This record gives sequence, structure tokens and C-alpha cells, in this order.
Amino acid sequence: MSATATRSPTGSTFNEINNQANYHDEFALLTDSGIVAKDGEDSERLMYQAAHYELVASAKAVAIGHAINPRFQIGCMIAMVPIYPASCRPQDILLAHKAMEKRFYYADVHALGAYPSNIRALWQRRGWEMDVTDDDLKHLTEGTVDYIGLSYHMSKAIKWDEDNSHYDFREWKDVVRNPYLSASDRGWEVDPVGLRYSLSWLTDRYGLPLFVVENGLGAYDKVEADGEIHEQYRIDYLREHIEQLKLAVDEDGVDVLGYTPWGCIDLVSARTGEMDKRYGFVYANKNNRGEGNLHRSCKDSFFWYKHVIETNGEEL
Repeated sequence: MSATATRSPTGSTFNEINNQANYHDEFALLTDSGIVAKDGEDSERLMYQAAHYELVASAKAVAIGHAINPRFQIGCMIAMVPIYPASCRPQDILLAHKAMEKRFYYADVHALGAYPSNIRALWQRRGWEMDVTDDDLKHLTEGTVDYIGLSYHMSKAIKWDEDNSHYDFREWKDVVRNPYLSASDRGWEVDPVGLRYSLSWLTDRYGLPLFVVENGLGAYDKVEADGEIHEQYRIDYLREHIEQLKLAVDEDGVDVLGYTPWGCIDLVSARTGEMDKRYGFVYANKNNRGEGNLHRSCKDSFFWYKHVIETNGEEL
């Protein structure tokens, strides 16, 4: 697999910073970045304000890192979940476009050093006075990233409703089942082609190298009587996604710095606090009830992925 080799030390700032875009007024929001927006009329504005402070902090970190060593490759990290229109109805297409704007303006700021006009227009429409200073904007301009890191696990489809005259992104209400895709045990739709689409979309938008830092399948793995774990479904998932990554590199000209799956060992889910949802190649003997001794054992996918590494992705 031909891909750009890592040319210098790499690092990243905030993890999946854009997951807070899944904002919903009816519940408090805890994001992967650690930001909590309380319930109330002002909570959505507070989420955007907190995100702004994160973006400024990220830009400052990038600038400091480059001052320490100009060879450092410092990137951002976004949760890449492409959002498709549920049909070719123009309203569905526009809503999907607006949803992508709202989910990925974070990458716009990281990569381009300024807020896109659509987000500023949203703030103005809501009548929000945001704490965004000239000094903040200067930091954003001076601290743009060298590459874009992304997690990719699924895609979503979205359908417009007549009560949404502003085409606001309302994931909790407007996301619908995609009839062309299967779903994981978690209900996440499995979309390998969506990874290729995402890599091409990000390349067209930003023209920066990309780093797939998360890609994996959460499933309820079964331990057989002999202690073995046969999860061909995970091998199939990863194989199909890596195949699409190779096509993005070889046929679409995408510059990929690297690929790392999520994850290498079963661990406690950061979002739900459970162990039974497993991503790893290595099984950790512990369940949601706290039973088990954490003994590690290799799943079938461990030996498969070991060979993938040994052949640099040429033999899947």
C-alpha cells in the first residue's frame, strides 16, 4: 500500500472535538473533549463558547509546538461521521450539507485558521454575543494544523422535516436508518465506502495530510469453551475499511500519514463505562458487572492484524 510515510514526530490536540456538535437542549451534554453544557436556555451558546476556548487553546499549542521544533507535525482530531441525505429530495440534500457544516466547522478553524461564515451567521441568527476577541482570532490564524486526524466508525443518513425551516442539525431527531447498510451490535451502520468518501471529502476541503487514528467495530464477543474468540466479523470490518483506504490513496490521491485501529485491547468505554462492548484484538476478562480477573487472550483478529502489519497492508 503506497502512502506517505511519517516524515517527522506527530502529535494532536483535542480528541474528537466536534462530537459536541450533537447538541440537544433536552439533556446535559458531556463530550469526548470533557466539556459539559448544562440544561437551560443558554446551554447551546455555552457549548459554542467552550468550543471556541478549546480551539484557541489548540491553536496556541500548535504554535508552541512549532516554536519548540519546526519539524513537529501537529494535527487536530475529529470524529468523522459523514452525513448523507436520506433521498435526492433537495431538502434532504440541503439538510445533509448544513449538518456537515455544523459538525466540521471545528476542522475549518483548525485547518484554515478562521470561522466559516455559516457559523458566524448561526450565532447572529440566535442573537448570541460570543466572547471572541481579536487576539483569539490572531491565535487561530497563527496556529493552524499540519494534518487532520480522524476517527471513523460509521456514517449516518438524515431526513428533513417541515418543522425545521432553518435546516438546523438535529441528530437526535432527523437521523434515519440507511437501508443500504448493515449495522453493528451497537446499531452503528457499517459503511466501508464511507471511509473512502470521508478521506476524499477532507482532502478536497483542506488539502492536508490525513491520519486515520481510530477505526474499529464494537461488538459483544463470545469466548468459546476452549477459550478462543472467533470474531470474523471484526476481521471483515477492518479488511473492508483498509481496502477502501487503499483505494483512497491509490486512486484518489489522498495523502495518508498512517492508520491505527480502535483499539488493540478491550477497555472500558469512555462514553458508556461498559466493558462488554469490545473493540480490541486482545480480550480482557472483565464484564459490565465487574466479574473477571482481567486475564488477556488473543482473538482471531490479533493474528490476522499481525500479518497485516507484517505485510504493510498488502495482504488482507
